[in-house]
Amino acid sequence: MKLRISAQSGFTLVEIMIVVGIVGMLASIAVPSYVRARDTSQMNSCINNLREFDGAVQQYALENKLAPTAPYTLANLLPFIKLTSTGALPACPAGGSYSPGESIAAPTTCSLSGVGHALP
Repeated sequence: MKLRISAQSGFTLVEIMIVVGIVGMLASIAVPSYVRARDTSQMNSCINNLREFDGAVQQYALENKLAPTAPYTLANLLPFIKLTSTGALPACPAGGSYSPGESIAAPTTCSLSGVGHALP
């Protein structure tokens, strides 16, 4: 039995170009979906942080018998909120910053509230 070895084995330039084109099309479909999923998860995480801040504010007000018009700072919430592993308050995953409301009745807000980072 003879084995035939062709001198012209391999892929042609057209075949390689077709594969590169297909990979490029798949990447152009996948990247926007990845970015949208990342932005949505960051927004949901920020909203959950705001809910945690709101619960801490309400607990702080109840334990200290404060009126809804009483002011507060984020430092007042330290005993009532779950801190990060470094001992800091939770931060917005999208890079925003949290600021306390003017009173107990006003919720804590994120600086990125214009892009959905706000309590519903």
